[in-house]
Amino acid sequence: MYRLSILLFVILFSSACSGPTMRNPSASLKEIGKSPSQHIRAMELLDSHVGIDNSSYKKQLQRMLWVPGYTIEAREAALQRLWNADQSGTIRIIRQQLARINNWSWLTSLCVWIAEMEIVELDEALISSWANPTVLVQSENDRPEYLALAKMHGEEGIADLIFESMLHANKSWKQGYRTRCWELLHRLHQRERLLLLLEQTEFAEDDTFFLDLQRTARELGVVPHRREEILWIRELSKPVYDSFWHEAVQALAKLDQTRRNAIEMRDIPIAVSLQRHGGKNAFDRSTHTILNTVEKTTKNQPHYAETEGGGLYNAQSENLKTHRSVLTWGDAVTLEMLLAAMKVPEVKAHLFDYANRDYLDKSTEYGGVIALDKKGRFEILEFEPKIRTHDRRFNASQDMFDAAYTALFHFHFHAQKLRNGDHAGPGIGDKNYADNTRANCLVFTYINEETLNVDYYRHGGVVIDVGTISKP
Repeated sequence: MYRLSILLFVILFSSACSGPTMRNPSASLKEIGKSPSQHIRAMELLDSHVGIDNSSYKKQLQRMLWVPGYTIEAREAALQRLWNADQSGTIRIIRQQLARINNWSWLTSLCVWIAEMEIVELDEALISSWANPTVLVQSENDRPEYLALAKMHGEEGIADLIFESMLHANKSWKQGYRTRCWELLHRLHQRERLLLLLEQTEFAEDDTFFLDLQRTARELGVVPHRREEILWIRELSKPVYDSFWHEAVQALAKLDQTRRNAIEMRDIPIAVSLQRHGGKNAFDRSTHTILNTVEKTTKNQPHYAETEGGGLYNAQSENLKTHRSVLTWGDAVTLEMLLAAMKVPEVKAHLFDYANRDYLDKSTEYGGVIALDKKGRFEILEFEPKIRTHDRRFNASQDMFDAAYTALFHFHFHAQKLRNGDHAGPGIGDKNYADNTRANCLVFTYINEETLNVDYYRHGGVVIDVGTISKP
């Protein structure tokens, strides 16, 4: 009887320690949100029952490296199994998914592991992931991707490494990676080096990515900062835009060197429109003169501002005077064209009609582009978003971007209610959009059923309230 009691105690104690029986370890491993001990137990059972060579088990371990919902301990256990069984396959899945990982703690741990293992085959993956901006660090040198690259290659050679990686990625499917490198190098204050690259390098005949950028720099004097500008350049470099390109070259040739040095992609349609319809002396007026006229026109207009979701705001933040020192010739002409457009009854009628339809549709904001047609008339091109999220967001479609490459403005409405003055002006998301696209942007906000407030904004936090327009 004494022996039997001891035996039962051992059995019960063993069962308590091992926990309940896991009937389906594969299903348990797929279920996110479980404790690391449960996921590790599932892996141990699958190790013994099916083995790492089982394609389904291996695929699930690979998913654990990037799918949200797993703990670091479980991910590390999965990573170790994969690495022991198939190093090349593990490198491949990390290369594909590293830039998509949104768990900062796991990204940090994975970068530390890559550096410790000295897996230089993942240099591109680290650079691509690093190119994703974040507010979670104070400087680029705090990024886990940078720390991993620095440990493997030394701190002094990081910029060189990114340059060489970008230059040698001359495959059509790597153009996105090149763009990410370009943006990252700007964040690392390497713009002067990029300018010299385009100025001094003889690129291969099949390197259309850099040939397009080089042609734009030489003929238009524009060197992009961001991804959307690169896409803009590459679109306008297509033969279908040859006539527009030729007009742009002619228009910009009329500017003195100081004004040309400040030209950006957003200024190209403005310059072409000015050449087509601005008259004989359209390019002769100084930036100062144009801005004086704009300021005089808008000075006594009623002004409203986004006071809730627009970030830092004060009474002067949307005044022309506040931003005048950073406004370029392109900004001045853009504002002048905007004021001219807002005087056209047909333009105002179209805007109010479109704004009303936006007001009635609570699933999204509406937007589009403002352009000049071949006869020099302003036209509103509507592009309702294909993806609808909520009534305070406008998702610009690719069709809209395509139309905007030769247009004057991107625009959208704040028409959630007919008395919306507290949201007159771009919000944080709108300002981020302007920073990313580097386009000329407008937002029209209902003040009342008969009145829309008009704000011009672009990258760098420049917001100028030009006043209101009334329903014709």
